[in-house]
Amino acid sequence: MVTLEDKHSTRGRANLMREILSGKLPAEEFTGKDLYETLDLCLECKGCKAECPSNVDMAKLKYEFLAHYNEAKGTPLRARMFANIHAMSKAASIWPSMANWTLTNSAIRRALDRFVGIDARRKLPLFAAETFESWFAKRNKSEFGNPTSRISNGKVVFFHDTFVNYNYPDIGKAAVHLLEAAGYEVRLAQRKCCGRPMISKGLPKAARENAAFNVSRLYSFVEKGYSIIGCEPSCILTFRDEYPDLVKSPYAKDVAKASFLLEEFIVKEKQAGRWKLEFKRQQAKALIHGHCHEKALIGSRYLKEALALAYPVEEIDSGCCGMAGSFGYEKEHYDISIAIGRRRLFPAVENSPNAVLVAPGISCRQQVEHA
Repeated sequence: MVTLEDKHSTRGRANLMREILSGKLPAEEFTGKDLYETLDLCLECKGCKAECPSNVDMAKLKYEFLAHYNEAKGTPLRARMFANIHAMSKAASIWPSMANWTLTNSAIRRALDRFVGIDARRKLPLFAAETFESWFAKRNKSEFGNPTSRISNGKVVFFHDTFVNYNYPDIGKAAVHLLEAAGYEVRLAQRKCCGRPMISKGLPKAARENAAFNVSRLYSFVEKGYSIIGCEPSCILTFRDEYPDLVKSPYAKDVAKASFLLEEFIVKEKQAGRWKLEFKRQQAKALIHGHCHEKALIGSRYLKEALALAYPVEEIDSGCCGMAGSFGYEKEHYDISIAIGRRRLFPAVENSPNAVLVAPGISCRQQVEHA
């Protein structure tokens, strides 16, 4: 806890919410300034859910609070922008060179800092010349990828998240090549944003609509025996941790059960005897910084075991990187975001210059890049 203030601890936040909900404080305090400021520095890491004996999920409590707060006060422009990052990225990808010029223009960055509150010291992710989806479509001669004529070891749908699709398509390409080399048939599905940004910004209705759409599309594959594979922990673990609550359908639970992170899928398939692909041993050490949701909900063992197939592995003893989605981009949070990273993560990276840093989460990678 960087601030060392009790109100910014899980206990302090829970106590204030309890006092309001029990009637000790006026009901209007539930959408008041004090509770907002108390929850504002919650990074939504879900660490409390994993560590609390009562499994109190402070992140979900914050989502619910923000939903009520936005309903009472209105949703700020910046929150709407971050919540709709997928739609904005889709629009920007139409003319990526112009979008990239805009994102790197110093005058525009200063304006975003001053009028929107997106800190100018942060680098915004640039857009690829070709989206992952376009690459996959050309390669498979079909919009969403027909099965190839290779022998199949299994069937998977690759969930191409917003950043893989529009900003870092090489990650998706590498995942597809790896899965196919191991003998798996890879498909894409029509999908919308997983809804995580909307959940985090207190827009549950929009998140629920996206979740329902994704469940309906993904279940059509799950019922045929496909697994859902993704590289971004916040997306795949939203399927597992949030979708069964957002979508009141047994299909949501089926999709949740069939969804895996790539590293988790590799380890489980190897344990089942289906993953035969061998990796060339590497001399460089893999230095791991696990994503908060991954560590809290499934642990880092799958990431370590998958990487250990090729690398000597060391896990950084750190908590949240400090970026926490959009948190570190927000002007009022920049300093504390960097302070969190400086506690353990940044020194560990600096002290291992020859290691290969492995961070599954896009936010974690951006935080290290910006350090």
